[in-house]
Amino acid sequence: MDKIFSARIDESAANQIGRLSQRLHTSKKAVIERAIEMYAAHVDRAEHFDVFEQTCGAWSRDESAKQIVETTRKAFRDSMHRNRR
Repeated sequence: MDKIFSARIDESAANQIGRLSQRLHTSKKAVIERAIEMYAAHVDRAEHFDVFEQTCGAWSRDESAKQIVETTRKAFRDSMHRNRR
C-alpha cells in the first residue's frame, strides 16, 4: 500500500530525481524508493547489522509456554465478559 510522504528537499536534489527518472524511464517515486533501499543496505553493511544478533533472546521469558497461554486465555475471557454487560 502506498503512503503519502511529504518532505522539503533542496531544489538541486529535486532536479536530480527528475533527471534520473527521465533517464531511467521510470517514475520519481521509483527513483526515490530505490535510493532509500540502496542507502539502507549501505548502512546495514557499514554497521555490520545482524538481525539475528540484535534480536537474540528477545523472545526469552521467565514464564513457561503453558503459563503464557493461560494468562492470554484469561485476558481474552475477561474481555469477553466485560463486553457482554
